[in-house]
Amino acid sequence: MEQEIIVEEKKLLSFGEQLVGIEFNPSNDDRVAKVKSMMAEVANIMKEAYEEERSPIKSLLFDHAVGEIVNAQMSVVKLITYKQ
Repeated sequence: MEQEIIVEEKKLLSFGEQLVGIEFNPSNDDRVAKVKSMMAEVANIMKEAYEEERSPIKSLLFDHAVGEIVNAQMSVVKLITYKQ
């Protein structure tokens, strides 16, 4: 009796993709996907710059900017998907 082996490959998400929840789009709205992709790219650029040279001030700015990216992305998605 042969056994069937199923292998599921999962893409490793970048920092930005994880931050914005790139795979979560229950409305399947292309605009939501685009906004999340754009904000993920910004977050990845920011993280790359942060890792070049760290300092206490840069750490504070990085943490604040991460929160602002999340807030902006969520607000834009809310606006796009809002229904009265």
